[in-house]
Amino acid sequence: MKKNILVVDDSALMRRVMCDIINSDNKFQATDYCRDGLEAYERLKEKSYDGVILDVNMPRMDGLQLLERLQKEKIRANVVMVSSLTSKDADVTILAMERGAIDFVTKPTNIIEAKGEEFKKNLLGVLNAVFSSNSLVRRMNSTAKPAAREEAPKRLKSTGKNKLVALACSTGGPKALQSVIPKLPKNLDAPMVLVQHMPAGFTKSMAERLNDLSEITVQEGADGDKLEKGHVYVAPGGKHMLVTRAADGTHHISLDDKTPAVGGLKPCANITYDSLTKTGYDEIICVVLTGMGADGTKGIMSLGRLKPIHVIAQNAETCVVYGMPKAIYEAGMVDEVVPLEEVARTITKNVGVK
Repeated sequence: MKKNILVVDDSALMRRVMCDIINSDNKFQATDYCRDGLEAYERLKEKSYDGVILDVNMPRMDGLQLLERLQKEKIRANVVMVSSLTSKDADVTILAMERGAIDFVTKPTNIIEAKGEEFKKNLLGVLNAVFSSNSLVRRMNSTAKPAAREEAPKRLKSTGKNKLVALACSTGGPKALQSVIPKLPKNLDAPMVLVQHMPAGFTKSMAERLNDLSEITVQEGADGDKLEKGHVYVAPGGKHMLVTRAADGTHHISLDDKTPAVGGLKPCANITYDSLTKTGYDEIICVVLTGMGADGTKGIMSLGRLKPIHVIAQNAETCVVYGMPKAIYEAGMVDEVVPLEEVARTITKNVGVK
């Protein structure tokens, strides 16, 4: 049975393009459309949809206002935002995900981009990832048989207390991170590097919002930043983030904008994890949260051959998309599988406070 999708956008052209894209996939159908948030609110009060594609900027009631109304009145909806690459829209999109949106896709700047393959790929990619993951979780909950898992490779033992936390996430990550980062103590006895798949501009907004909500210091990573305990460094969108060791033993952020995207990902968690093989940390606490694909698995496996690691994965039931945590679990690398609300406590347990 096809999934019913509601399209909400004040542009008739964008509505038509998005409906055509959705209807091109035999798993979905654009059942209805609305011209603004107020019209969508009235529709969602009366009818439920499997998914909602929601524009940010609209007259009468914008996307953020609609989400606030739905949240207040406990009207459930699986919402994917469509947002342009302005700093203002990036801020609104981060708030939208805080208020219940699952993820977002970047809005085309012109009709040529709107009808191009990139936008189609991104829009259908998010829809397919979310719905296939939800089906997977339901199947997992209906059977007692666990997922296949390879035998865990031998691990190196930690010889000291100098630790680093390296976290990776993708689809559903911005909202998930708001259940993790604000719960970390400001005196966490380790720095954290964080890779979230997002375009340039959005990572800065996300870092600033997380910093506002948290005791721990959160910032978008800049080239040359010295890693300090009790700080979280977010990989900037459009650049790979590496950790390098200086001659005096300190560690610093190194940004790479020349290496191409890996599998369409820039930043790529595998590149960040690979860079940690040459660091001086006694142990790396690797954390994998919700996200489509398998980014992070190869990097963690390589890291585990050379450094002591401890791997924490989010469980299927609390993931928006059970892709990245599933991949690392099936590779036999996971030490602890925990629900989202337990991730911060588990990190703190393994790292300690100073």
